[in-house]
Amino acid sequence: MDEPIPVTRVTDHGTVKLMPDVDRKRAWLLTVDGAPQSYVDLDAPVHLEFEYARRLGHVLDTVAEPGRPLDVLHLGGGALTLPRYVAATRPGSRQDVVEADRGLLELVAEHLPLPDGARVALHAADARAWLASAPADSADVLLADVFGGSRVPAHLTSLAYAEQAARVLRDGGVYLANLADAAPFAFLRSQLATFAAVFAHLALIAEPAVLRGRRFGNAVLVAAHHRVDIAAVARRTAADAFPARVAHGPALRQFTGGAQPVRDEDAVPSPEPPDGSFGIG
Repeated sequence: MDEPIPVTRVTDHGTVKLMPDVDRKRAWLLTVDGAPQSYVDLDAPVHLEFEYARRLGHVLDTVAEPGRPLDVLHLGGGALTLPRYVAATRPGSRQDVVEADRGLLELVAEHLPLPDGARVALHAADARAWLASAPADSADVLLADVFGGSRVPAHLTSLAYAEQAARVLRDGGVYLANLADAAPFAFLRSQLATFAAVFAHLALIAEPAVLRGRRFGNAVLVAAHHRVDIAAVARRTAADAFPARVAHGPALRQFTGGAQPVRDEDAVPSPEPPDGSFGIG
């Protein structure tokens, strides 16, 4: 059998590469301009390689009874890692994926096709614009994993954006976002303040070293109108091969400090990662 070979394509948003994993037969790493974006094992869609993806998976596992289908809206497509995960763990779920880079979507559809029966609709569009036109009360989960290169775009960080997300979510819905920052956490604190202005309950999941300000890294934001099962999420994240801590309640409010919600006119992208933060060998 022919060995899989890397694939490179220049799209409107950068240079996209698909590289086979030498240790897993049908697994691929997707990078954009050299920054790792997604990892997919076509034979094992429940395998989540990246730490932040594993944490998102832990929350997805606890937002409803195991196996119950959900309506999920993904902002940011990548290699469709989490849509594949939801399709495998919650068969019958209806999912929409919004990705600004049409060329990326086409590359993934060509080389990493979705399994038969996966109810996943792909949309080449700007996430904020698509969200503004999406029906109210139409999603159980809204998962935002949007990066322009290695930074969260500014227009997906504001109070107006958070309000649109809340409009699209059902009352029992959950908002999840993959964010990245480092001490003194100006960006992360501003995001907590912004979403606290819209949602009653927030949690933040990250490696302890990141929360202590020792290094730049990812943090998963969880926001909902109702109480999330923090205990269940904390058990799963603590037992993970890459343990993480769940901050919530008074500790999270203390972490947020005096940060204020972000207005559209003041919005900025997440900070540029230091050299080597998300590089590959």
